[in-house]
Amino acid sequence: MPELAEVWNEALPVIRNGLTGVGIWTALNLAKPVALEEGTLVLGLPHSEMELSGHLRLPATRRMVELTVSEIIGSPVNLRVIGGTEYADWELEKRRDVEKRRLNEQLMAKERAELSARASWEHIYEQLGRKFAAVPNKSLPQNKARFYEEAVALLAEARRCQTGWDDLRERNFARCLERLAQYSDVPSTIVATHVLQKSGEL
Repeated sequence: MPELAEVWNEALPVIRNGLTGVGIWTALNLAKPVALEEGTLVLGLPHSEMELSGHLRLPATRRMVELTVSEIIGSPVNLRVIGGTEYADWELEKRRDVEKRRLNEQLMAKERAELSARASWEHIYEQLGRKFAAVPNKSLPQNKARFYEEAVALLAEARRCQTGWDDLRERNFARCLERLAQYSDVPSTIVATHVLQKSGEL
């Protein structure tokens, strides 16, 4: 394959002939081919001229650059525009990409964990409602007491099965405690005490 600089020198007149606009031409003239790696054509602009990068990212410009260079080298390319015209600038950009992916993966993992916790306690919350609805003669204290004991055991077991606690999980757990307190006419602090005792935390 020809050297990247030769490829760009061959492609540039063709690209300019297919595009119009002072800003686009200025950006193309200032752009330097930095790398061609794994199907990615990296064009760099001087840091002081990065406001012109939008012209290179326009769909029409991107398509013209990609098609022209692809035809010259005989394989498809995707355009990537970066700040800086040296290979070291591209190395820095790749390191930033890795860090962005790492942070995105961390964020996604956290969101999945939060969704799982919310779904888990939401299920318990609904289960309490179904259990209470099935209690016969709810006005009788002995029937409420049986329901209460079952519900405390259910919440304590769910509490034991949780791995890791954060503010969201605690709030969802508290919501379930409040629901049980409402159903059983027992103060929520007492409900929490009984559940935490049964789960082994008190």
